[in-house]
Amino acid sequence: MQRKNFTEVTEFIFLGFSSFGKHQITLFVVFLTVYILTLVANIIIVTIICIGHHLHTPMYFFLSMLASSETVYTLVIVPRMLSSLIFHNQPISLAGCATQMFFFVILATNNCFLLTAMGYDRYVAICRPLRYTVIMSKGLCAQLVSGSFGIGLTMAVLHVTAMFNLPFCGTVVDRFFCDIYPVMKLSCIDTTINEIINYGVSSFVIFVPIGLIFICYVLVISSILQIASAEGQKKTFATCASHLTVVIVHYGCASIAYLKPKSESSIEKDLLLSVTYTIITPLLNPVVYSLRNKEVKDALCRVVGRNIS
Repeated sequence: MQRKNFTEVTEFIFLGFSSFGKHQITLFVVFLTVYILTLVANIIIVTIICIGHHLHTPMYFFLSMLASSETVYTLVIVPRMLSSLIFHNQPISLAGCATQMFFFVILATNNCFLLTAMGYDRYVAICRPLRYTVIMSKGLCAQLVSGSFGIGLTMAVLHVTAMFNLPFCGTVVDRFFCDIYPVMKLSCIDTTINEIINYGVSSFVIFVPIGLIFICYVLVISSILQIASAEGQKKTFATCASHLTVVIVHYGCASIAYLKPKSESSIEKDLLLSVTYTIITPLLNPVVYSLRNKEVKDALCRVVGRNIS
C-alpha cells in the first residue's frame, strides 16, 4: 500500500500524564527529584570507579559502563517527559520520535547484555578464580562491552527502519516517550509483520541474556555449595547479590512490558510500567550496588573523608 494514499503525519503528541490534571505539577517535582538523584548516583558510581585504583577490575569496569549507559538512557527520555508535564501538548517531529526510539532501543538492549557480561564475570570469579585475570583480560572486557553496544545498534536499526516505513494516521502517543507499541498503534495499515519483528527482537534481547545468566548462576551455585563452611558460602554468594537483584527487577519489567499479550494491556498499567523501567530502575541500579557493595561504600567514604579533611 502506498504512502500517498494517506494523509502524511509529520509530528506526534504525547498523551503522557494528561489524565492526572492538576496533579501533574506534583508528578513533575517527584520525577525531577528522582531524575536528579539518578544522575548524581550514576555519576558518583562512575567517578568512584575511575579514581579508585583498587576498583579497576572487570566487575567494576562493567558496572561503570552500566552506570554510564543508564545515565544516557535517562537523558534520552526524562527531560522531554518533564517538559511535557509543564508545557502540555508539545509536539515531537517524526524525525525526533525516530531518534528517541533509536537511542532508547540501543541503550535498553545494551543494558541487557552488559548485565549478561557481569553475570559471566561472576561465574569466572567464583568457578575459575585461579584463571580469572587471564580469562577476564582487558581485551575480552572491551569485546563484551563493544558486543553489547553492537547488538543494541543492530536491534535499533531493525526496529526504527521497520517502524518508520509505516504510514501513520494517528498523532497521539499514549505514553510520555516514543515507545515501540504505542507508536506502532498509530499506523494506518496492518502491523502484523512489525509485531512479529518486535516480538522476535524482544524475545532475543530478553531470553538470550536470561538464559546465559541462568547458566552462569547454576554453575556459580554448584561451586558455592562445594565450599565447606557456611560463612564461606555466605560471603561468596554476597558478591552476586547486587547483580541478581538488578537482573530480577530489570528483566521482570522488560518481560512484562514487551512480552505480555496485547489483550492484557491498559493505558494506566502500561504507563506505570513505563515509569518503572525508565525512571525507577535507573535509580535502583546505583543504589543497590552502593548499599550492598562494601568496596563501593568504602571507596565513597574515603573520597568524602578526603574532601572534608
